[in-house]
Amino acid sequence: MTRAVLSLGSNLGDRAAHLRAALAALDDFVMAVSGVYETPPWGGPGPDGRESSPYLNAVVLAVDDGDDPYAWLTRARELERAAGRDRDPSWRFAPRTLDVDVITVWTAAGAAIISDDPDLVLPHPRAHQRAFVLRPWLDIQPYAQLPGHGWVYDLVRADPVAADLPNLRPCTDLFLEP
Repeated sequence: MTRAVLSLGSNLGDRAAHLRAALAALDDFVMAVSGVYETPPWGGPGPDGRESSPYLNAVVLAVDDGDDPYAWLTRARELERAAGRDRDPSWRFAPRTLDVDVITVWTAAGAAIISDDPDLVLPHPRAHQRAFVLRPWLDIQPYAQLPGHGWVYDLVRADPVAADLPNLRPCTDLFLEP
């Protein structure tokens, strides 16, 4: 059995519908879902000079009977494909209908799975720098720890994450239900 933290984001099309569809597809795995936050896009303008639209972001705590952490990556990619995500190799931070990142995975015994496989780096190599991951995670696990980086509560209070917190806007009128 594995337990995972997944980050969901959308900044293209009906953002809320993309998040809801991903959550519906994860239904049997979902233990908890954070609030939704609107956040500015990352990475600057694309090759054509256009800026991306703001994201809607949420975090999901999920569980699976299997013990393969790659199952989470496969599931994430399937959700993105179902949302019609088109990866643009010329623009790393291109707008996306749905982005699903596997942030961290634990075994049934509670041990963090560490991986440096280029296909699945665990924990996510930049999660400790992303307010749009860490702040929603606190909604569902106030005592969470990001393996190798410490308490999530401490991470959100330190730069660079603390400097990004004012840019997160809670969407109090938007709910995602497991």
